[in-house]
Amino acid sequence: MKLRNIFMAIIAMAAIIPAVTSCSDSKSYAELLTDENHTVNHFLSLHRVVTEIPDDNKFEIGPDAPYYKMDSDGNVYMQVLDAGTDEKPETNDRVYFRYLRYNLFSYEVGSDGNTPSGNADNMSYTPVFFLLDNVTIQQSTQYGTGIQVPMHYLGYNAKVNLVVKSQVGATSEIADVIPYLYTISYFKSQI
Repeated sequence: MKLRNIFMAIIAMAAIIPAVTSCSDSKSYAELLTDENHTVNHFLSLHRVVTEIPDDNKFEIGPDAPYYKMDSDGNVYMQVLDAGTDEKPETNDRVYFRYLRYNLFSYEVGSDGNTPSGNADNMSYTPVFFLLDNVTIQQSTQYGTGIQVPMHYLGYNAKVNLVVKSQVGATSEIADVIPYLYTISYFKSQI
């Protein structure tokens, strides 16, 4: 009789455990990517978007300029605020940058209530940099490859608004699937 009770308890637990563990409030990675796409598409629907990069790299400039789709997957969109100088970095050049970034899930266009993170508004922060197209050092990958894209088209001292999806964003945040809007200024190393 005792063995039968133990056996029934094991059977009951075997039936309950999968039912309890299969109920989850968290979203799948695919669902998170879908949410990210919807959020980015909503943000872009409030702006002009150009799906091709100008052949001559002559981007429209200013706060009313369009967002240019910078890659075939639609992971990076760039609005040029200042094209910078004629001098452009080359592979492995050190590029310093100052940025503010906004989580697009909570961003409201035109609102003063948007709270950014970043180093652009406090010069006491340690300067950050990347080596253009060099993914072998942490400084070049920790912020993701998306923020390097403008330096293939613009010169030093450029300033852009950049929509960056998680796949090309900060390496430590890829699994979080959060798209960001960056305002970034790029500078030449003085070293």
